[in-house]
Amino acid sequence: MHGNDRLIADLVAVLGEAHVLSDPGLTVGYETDWTGAFTGRAAAVVRPASTGEVAAVLRVCAAHEVPVVPQGGNTGLVGGSVPAGVAVGAVLLSLRRLTSIDPVDAAAGLVSAGAGATLADVQAHARAAGHGIGVDFAARDSATLGGIAATNAGGERVLRHGMTRGQVAGLEAVLADGAVVRRLSGLPKDNVGYDLPSLLVGSEGTLGIITRVQLRLVAPPAARTTALVAMADVAAAVEFVAVLRATVGSLDAVELVFGDGIDLVCAHQGLPAPFPRWAGRMSAARTPHLLLECAGRDDPTDELAAAVEKAAGVSDVAVATTAVDRDRLWTYREGHTAAVNAAGVPVKLDVAVPLARIAAFVDDLRELVRVAAPAARLHLWGHLAEANLHVNVTGLDRDDTLGRAGLAEMILTRAAADGGSIGAEHGVGRAKMAWMGLSRSPAELAALAAVKHALDPVGLLNPGVLIQPYGIGARCR
Repeated sequence: MHGNDRLIADLVAVLGEAHVLSDPGLTVGYETDWTGAFTGRAAAVVRPASTGEVAAVLRVCAAHEVPVVPQGGNTGLVGGSVPAGVAVGAVLLSLRRLTSIDPVDAAAGLVSAGAGATLADVQAHARAAGHGIGVDFAARDSATLGGIAATNAGGERVLRHGMTRGQVAGLEAVLADGAVVRRLSGLPKDNVGYDLPSLLVGSEGTLGIITRVQLRLVAPPAARTTALVAMADVAAAVEFVAVLRATVGSLDAVELVFGDGIDLVCAHQGLPAPFPRWAGRMSAARTPHLLLECAGRDDPTDELAAAVEKAAGVSDVAVATTAVDRDRLWTYREGHTAAVNAAGVPVKLDVAVPLARIAAFVDDLRELVRVAAPAARLHLWGHLAEANLHVNVTGLDRDDTLGRAGLAEMILTRAAADGGSIGAEHGVGRAKMAWMGLSRSPAELAALAAVKHALDPVGLLNPGVLIQPYGIGARCR
């Protein structure tokens, strides 16, 4: 029996034949990331249904010296959940069967769910009990709780509730040696040693496999108002953010899109233009638009309207107070990712730049792409209140690896020059490993590596993500 056959046999002994996939026709759907930019062959795809089975899989893989790549809903955008690069030939560990959701603990304000539960299902579960979840983004129907925690996902409610790390009250995870760590007491005051849940959140599957997540509940608002506001320029939009922060206590989201992005979404989904006077013509490509949402116990429409009336540089406003109309306005923002992907495999980057410098950054970015890749098209959108921009460039040859990497390096270097971050909310994955030094000092990188080596001494977990591969991971190919 060959080595791979022995590996498969041992995995089947743990999970059963139905949940160990090695036929390329069955594994292919797991082996390419959502963007299409990262792909690679897995030795097998395994589908455990419990924390105990996850632990058993890790022990088998360690014994066979085959690394493990964890995967949730595979909605990540940086290639961290597929066996690409140095991880080709790894076992892909899908967590989608870990879907149980516990009853809401209303008194403690908590809910726990398996790593494979989708965000939408957890939101619906909390909502049915009269509560809300402070994490939300467009991929809610497919993104899973484990992946959300593993990447410290951001999204559209960070302004009010913070990143995922701030919403996680506890978790359960399996370490590289198969040991299970569990912190699910829900106690808000528990200062015994290091905060392991906070360490594992955002670790991108390199320190342990998250199998269960405990989230804090938030009070659901009784009323919401959404507005799409066309601004004169990015500088005016930034000034308006300052006004909103100071005067609108119900502010829940401030999203940034541009005219050409709205046009792209309209063309992709067959939507009408958001403003009547757009009908029959393309919008001004560089016109920034703010999608604003307010939420509170009382109707926040008047509060938002008063702020808009005082703002400088407003040229158009569309307001929605019903759920249907709010969803329509949100589509102009949330439809961007799918519309861009339909245009081709993009160079996809996620950066943050100090808000005071973001207008100049946008101008410089447009010129940088124009000069470096004249045939390419730049797509920008993001979360303005958090100074987070999603930078996508289409029109490049997907096989021109060096050209795509060169453009990515120029964009990330420009963001870092302003004191920005090369990974605002999507993480590093495989896509940005080479440029971590732009946002972290040598001392910080050494500390990260020390933590990784301490918790995963053999290099089993997600090689090629965050930390240079070593041990088992370095021998994978």
